Amino acid sequence: MSQALKNLTVEDARGRMLDGAARLGVEAVALPEAVGRVLAEDLVAGRHQPPFDASAMDGWAIRRADYGVLEAFKIAGESAAGRAYPEAVQAGQAVRIFTGAPVPAGADLVVIQEEATRDGDHVTFTAGDAPKANIRPAGGDFRSGDRLLEAGVRIDPWRLSLAAAAGLADLPVVRRPKVAILATGDELVPPGGSPLPDQIFESGSFSLAALIQAWGGQAIKLAPAADSVEAIAAAVADAAVDLVVTIGGASVGDYDLVKPAMSRLGLDLRVQTIAVRPGKPTWFGHLEDGRRVLGLPGNPASALVCAELFLRPLLAALSGADPALPFGAARLSSPLPANGPREHWMRAARAVDAEGRLLVTPFPDQDSSLIGVFSRADALVMRPAGAPPAQAGDLVVTLPLART
Repeated sequence: MSQALKNLTVEDARGRMLDGAARLGVEAVALPEAVGRVLAEDLVAGRHQPPFDASAMDGWAIRRADYGVLEAFKIAGESAAGRAYPEAVQAGQAVRIFTGAPVPAGADLVVIQEEATRDGDHVTFTAGDAPKANIRPAGGDFRSGDRLLEAGVRIDPWRLSLAAAAGLADLPVVRRPKVAILATGDELVPPGGSPLPDQIFESGSFSLAALIQAWGGQAIKLAPAADSVEAIAAAVADAAVDLVVTIGGASVGDYDLVKPAMSRLGLDLRVQTIAVRPGKPTWFGHLEDGRRVLGLPGNPASALVCAELFLRPLLAALSGADPALPFGAARLSSPLPANGPREHWMRAARAVDAEGRLLVTPFPDQDSSLIGVFSRADALVMRPAGAPPAQAGDLVVTLPLART
């Protein structure tokens, strides 16, 4: 195996994984199912919003030229939402109007109801010398032909509302990447099972499936008939997916069977190991049929850290979204020792001090097998390879973790 594929930097490894990772096909989905999906085409308005001059308040629509000249106005009718007054307002007339209703032709002033007094079929006003118009102009929110949303944005509830306001019942979105998850190891027992004394409950596939769903993919769990090269290869061969993510079997021991199994499917290895802690055995390649394979370590913390660093941007690229990770910065709350030869991503908790500064505290025990530590973390802190000791108050690079 080429040494050029070993001990790659995190940035280099991520670049190799993203190389050629383009968005998948386009499909139309109904508006209620579009949340979380990536828009495949620009969204352009087909009409003004609002499509007419609309009242911003409950009140009376009149001609401004008459205000301050006439003492009382003759009530001509009413304009309500969905029921516009059908005629033009004439000199000396007032139309009762409600919020959101179309302003009648000829009117250019809405006097709010709190500054009006009705007496029979007339109304008088006490709005001062220069009352506010209280009219929302046609196209005040957006106009026909405006680009409302750009391709590549992820639809959230607010963007969904904008699409609905534009009258769209369906949206063109990128197809969700289909991701197969394969957890290997005879020592693993599904939750709810009865483990032997030398077995543990399998946990990695559950967290990865949840992350894949949150990052816009569709997770499919594979279940090989046995923990063997032949069974693993057979399980993956029949998986109609865009990406295979394996957990465990990623090192060089006698029971690390995943890479030999993938070799039977024409594995073209692009990343063999990464100079990262935790997660050095993480690997990546392409199968002969074009499917991508990301091999994550078996230790849960290693797998989850590397999922954040590599799987998350890969799914974004396949979904047509920006693969850039949302790195930030925070100040250390306590000192850290010098770092070793591998880039270290430490599980940490964030807080805001009395001065409003964002602080971050790496947990003291960073063992890659500790799931409990990850459950309390809301960020990862990056320590560069060979970094000198850091002091409390020093700025460090962080990667926030989405916690609900």
